Amino acid sequence: MSPTCPRRVRWCSSIASWYNRAGVERVMGFCTEAQYLEFMQSCPEFERMLQRSGIRLIKYWFSVSDEEQERRFQDRMKNPTKRWKLSPMDLESRKHWADYSRAKDEMFAVTDTKQSPWFVVNAENKKCARLNVIRHLLSQFTYRDLTPAPLELPKLEKSKYVRPPIQEQNFIPQVYQ
Repeated sequence: MSPTCPRRVRWCSSIASWYNRAGVERVMGFCTEAQYLEFMQSCPEFERMLQRSGIRLIKYWFSVSDEEQERRFQDRMKNPTKRWKLSPMDLESRKHWADYSRAKDEMFAVTDTKQSPWFVVNAENKKCARLNVIRHLLSQFTYRDLTPAPLELPKLEKSKYVRPPIQEQNFIPQVYQ
């Protein structure tokens, strides 16, 4: 049986940046070795403290293959509407691909505990990954189904109103079709 969902559920997506201490910060040299070791020692105890105080901690790791990550990088490079997603840090990170994988595995060795496991999400397909996470997250709580009853779409009534000619309206140029 899933634990009962409290009246207020707070979603903390920014906590992922805290785990960056063991990943991005270590790999890119943004933290000292002492700071990294402090994180690795403190993290599991901090997670246990959160849970002892009644906070449900659910951690997801979105995982993609090297081939899919490369495809996404290439798509962002070629597609001007997606190029904004690439930062100088993203470009630099490609030099440290194996280091990132190693850092993630080392972090999992310490922070993937029975009390606070990481749930790995196959994220090859972004839409499916998001839906799977939503389904999994909801399965962690008992909640009342609030799906509304099916609606019946009323029939459109005929009207004598005549709209002005479409040529009299100011349309923006249709660049994308």
